[in-house]
Amino acid sequence: MGQAAEFELAPERVAGRDVLFVMAAEPEYGPHLRRRIRPLMTGVGPIEAALATGIAFQALEAGGRRPDLVVSLGSAGSRVLEQGAVYQVASVSWRDIDASALGFTKGVTPLLDHPIDTPLPTPIPSIPAARLSTGGDVVTGLRYHEIDAEMVDMETFAVLRACQRFALPMVGLRGISDGAADLHHYDDWTSLLGHLDERLADALDRLAVAMEAGII
Repeated sequence: MGQAAEFELAPERVAGRDVLFVMAAEPEYGPHLRRRIRPLMTGVGPIEAALATGIAFQALEAGGRRPDLVVSLGSAGSRVLEQGAVYQVASVSWRDIDASALGFTKGVTPLLDHPIDTPLPTPIPSIPAARLSTGGDVVTGLRYHEIDAEMVDMETFAVLRACQRFALPMVGLRGISDGAADLHHYDDWTSLLGHLDERLADALDRLAVAMEAGII
């Protein structure tokens, strides 16, 4: 299913509730996060994320270990947000889907009843929120001007769709790893991941406080 092989697939106990953490790639999973969570690792991109998350949910439900909350976290790109900062996902859209030639609204899957932007809970008062666009492409340069969102990733909408199929609530957290300059090399993405590991770990600590307070 894509999760790190040394981990048994299981929700983790946070503030008295069972939480499943979902990430895409090992480079985003540094020492600070490793001290706090053992996430499902889906692999990169919307297809891998949807497949791995859906299979994981089915296995958990069959084993009587259905989570109370799902937290999708990792890196994102942005041309307008602070590089190296962490944001809650205020809403998520799918930039790849375009059936407008058949009369459907761009961004909406044909024959499904979902909005272009799906709002998500933002329970952490001390962390700003921004709109997120999910798609199968690595966004850079002028491509940002074509996207109606403040940040971009490749997995969150896919994880959300799996959550919706299993009626599970989801929170999204994204650290801005790139976007201020054009991408040319792998290191253009990874250079801030060590810093974001620490910032995302702090965000999870704040999420636990919000859960203790009953905000979510």
